[in-house]
Amino acid sequence: MKALIKSAKLLDESSPYHNKIVSIRIKNGLITEIGANLIAKDDEKEISYENLSVSQGWFDSSVSIGEPGYEERETIKNGLQVAAYSGFTGIAVNANSNPVIDTNSGINYLISKSYNHAVEIFPIGALTRGSDGVDLAELYDMSQAGAVAFGDYQKSIANPNLLKLALQYAQGFDGLVISFPIENDLVGKGIANEGIVSTNLGLKGIPALAESLQIARDLHILEYTGGKLHIPTISSAESVALIARAKEKGLNVTCSVSISNLYFTDNMLFEFDTHFKMLPPLRSETDRQALIQGVKDGVIDMVCSDHNPQDIERKKIEFDYAAYGTIAQEATLGALLTLVSESKAVKLLTAGRKRFAQKPEPIKEGSVANLTLFTSKGNKVFTATDIKSKSKNAAFLGAKLKGSVYGIYSNDQFIGL
Repeated sequence: MKALIKSAKLLDESSPYHNKIVSIRIKNGLITEIGANLIAKDDEKEISYENLSVSQGWFDSSVSIGEPGYEERETIKNGLQVAAYSGFTGIAVNANSNPVIDTNSGINYLISKSYNHAVEIFPIGALTRGSDGVDLAELYDMSQAGAVAFGDYQKSIANPNLLKLALQYAQGFDGLVISFPIENDLVGKGIANEGIVSTNLGLKGIPALAESLQIARDLHILEYTGGKLHIPTISSAESVALIARAKEKGLNVTCSVSISNLYFTDNMLFEFDTHFKMLPPLRSETDRQALIQGVKDGVIDMVCSDHNPQDIERKKIEFDYAAYGTIAQEATLGALLTLVSESKAVKLLTAGRKRFAQKPEPIKEGSVANLTLFTSKGNKVFTATDIKSKSKNAAFLGAKLKGSVYGIYSNDQFIGL
């Protein structure tokens, strides 16, 4: 394919063209020329949008799809389209399918399903067999097949010795271990943040202590074993403080926050709308502000969508029995831009690739074209027409957002509006 991306503000601190208005010529998936006044040739597709910005392709570090086993929630084919329209050229797919992705054949299946698509799948293999928390899965075999990390989605590693063994074993092949931060015995039957809101509503609480206590334990184990640890979707002020201290010690730890926990608080629960039933739960405004500050300070490495499609039967029921999770990819940019600057949003949406996949190439002549096209201008309200997912469990319906995604250029393909 031959294309010219016309008059875009280039946002890439590793590029010599950072913060400049340029046009980008692409041929057969490679950037062949970057300049201020390039004109499209007859055989080139001209790609032009109002107030266009271009960055390295975004990476989402927590995506649930459903297939295999839960195709009624989402298929891989449609899930890749959702990611593309949301600006992501790479997605780390959680292992919470049926069967759980805990073998090299499961990893091969996911990778093969994204073959030749503009969006690339980076599978997260289950840390334990069946994600049951008892025995380690075939970590090395899965890494050889292409798994980029190992974790049991939204399930804690209850046995501290199991985490110790996983961190020690994974060092042999530079594997990344994911530990979901929740102490089950403190959670009990809790379903919402423990606080004033849960008390007023009569909902059993999940204390922030259940998260920070698990993180403190995991960081102590990491300090003892060494290795690489990622703590996904933190939600409390104390968690931010713990990770900040661990990084000051030089521990090899990263963390993410979901866009939902960054944007909403538990005040959204007063209508008992199950779209806002999430794990970790939406927490207080104090926690949300600490998360925002952690993002701005760089303690929190990346923002993920934690995109989790659920069919209507699992959501349109009593709050106590509803499934956790919301779809959020389609709203990630728009919500994030209401909280941080355009340049900071780009950093947060591209940081995951280096941790989970491979070091990204700077946008320069001779580099592979892996690009996200968007604008930070304009305001909008997220509506049902913005949902591209097969499932419709969107907490962001009615939310006030900023900016828009125009599309992606990746794997020598352009997918855009």
